[in-house]
Amino acid sequence: MLRLLILSTLQSILLVSGQIFLKFALTKMLPFSWTWAFFRSALFNWQFSASGIAMGSASLLWFYILRHHNLSLAYPLLSISYIFGLLASILILHEPVPPVRWLGVLLIMSGVALLTR
Repeated sequence: MLRLLILSTLQSILLVSGQIFLKFALTKMLPFSWTWAFFRSALFNWQFSASGIAMGSASLLWFYILRHHNLSLAYPLLSISYIFGLLASILILHEPVPPVRWLGVLLIMSGVALLTR
């Protein structure tokens, strides 16, 4: 169980990292259009590439988790990413996170704790 928790935490960190890189990448890219200029702005954006690498790594780690652990136990542990997402929103993006969102995450994590018993 400890091994699964560690792997799930690492996978959640990779997922959130990918989303943070994507958020930064989208602020530097041209508005979406079916043009070469848009796709060039995406291809030469290092944050966009880092987002893909982080999310791809998270997917590979998920493949490993699914192969070696029960889905009914592993899938709820993905909720750990909600905590890291809120923390990244505060620490990296400097977004306000109201108490009601923290309450929601607390309820989700309480449910996960019940499921993993």
